[in-house]
Amino acid sequence: MTPWKRTLWIVWFAEFTSIVGFSVILPILPLYIPQLGVSDPRAVTFWSGAAMSAQAVAMAVMAPIWGAVADRYGRKLMVERAMFGGALVIGLMGFARTVEQLILLRMLQGVLTGTIAAANTLVASTVPRERSGYAMGLLQMAIYLGASVGPLIGGVVTDTIGFRPAFWITSALLTIGGLLIALMVKENFVPEKRTGSGQSSVALLLTGAMLSAMSVRLIVRIASQMTNPILPLFVETLAPAGRVATLSGLVRGANAATGAIGALALGRASDRLGHRTILIACAVASALLYAGQFLAQDVLVLTVLQAGSGLAMGGMLAALMANLARLTPEGRHGAVYGFDTTTTSIANAIAPMLGSGLAMGWGLRAPFLASAAFFALGGVVIARLMKT
Repeated sequence: MTPWKRTLWIVWFAEFTSIVGFSVILPILPLYIPQLGVSDPRAVTFWSGAAMSAQAVAMAVMAPIWGAVADRYGRKLMVERAMFGGALVIGLMGFARTVEQLILLRMLQGVLTGTIAAANTLVASTVPRERSGYAMGLLQMAIYLGASVGPLIGGVVTDTIGFRPAFWITSALLTIGGLLIALMVKENFVPEKRTGSGQSSVALLLTGAMLSAMSVRLIVRIASQMTNPILPLFVETLAPAGRVATLSGLVRGANAATGAIGALALGRASDRLGHRTILIACAVASALLYAGQFLAQDVLVLTVLQAGSGLAMGGMLAALMANLARLTPEGRHGAVYGFDTTTTSIANAIAPMLGSGLAMGWGLRAPFLASAAFFALGGVVIARLMKT
């Protein structure tokens, strides 16, 4: 096996393990907040959005810094930092006693973590450019597979033994992922020499192609994250009989499982058909599927539509990541993926609060319709600004 393939598969398994861990707690965060003394439903909706946004704001600030560190000192080190840092902070969330403590720890999580960006940077810097669609699609597949398993584990654990053990399970899984990288990945890192005529990070990001890619990234991320804080609450209205955590995990798991298929299949297709073609098709499909979720009347229909959304989003992310890999000059992967993380973190900060605000003002269905509108906007931006 060639060195880049060996690195890819080790990072694949470590990232799968860590995403399983992160996904264990994601669907239960809105349900965990009442356990910390918040009883008013509107306050629960507000704090759910705040918990999502706090982590994203901190990550938006730190991502370019960690990206610069990666380009200077090595990409493997940054994957270890993200996984071991996440293990520590999320383990502490299981001991939180107030919602303020939870928000503070979520903010610290944003400062220390970012496994996806770190893993993308490590893989993109080692994989041949002509195989970028395959490699980034495979890595997105690991992320989606982990996200399909984690919510179901989190739901079952929460419904059977309580909320706090779910955070400790996540901590253990992140520790395992960090150890895999530390012990099995070999990185012969040599920093790129910078010359006076070299392109600065800001100049690199201000090129037309890079601005277009980041604009699309921002729009589709807002669209995909807007329903996160209210999805368990929406599921509760469709299935009020109980076991809401398990059902929420099942809905999210269906989305993530098909996302894995979409990432691998459509990521490879983007190498042949072009990233722009795949992105437009996935944006249109996502808009239609989220409009359908706005009308859903039972959990089964919601689950099927979430599965379709995952398929389209998986292909979209794989094509976007492959496009970034091809646009990035040698030795600048840390900077580019750091700013990409800032872009997605800004979206992660905006989207949950926007979704929560829409839900508080117009009901729990409103964020789904807003997501459909954002995906449609993303399709227009791709068609108008991204070159073939």
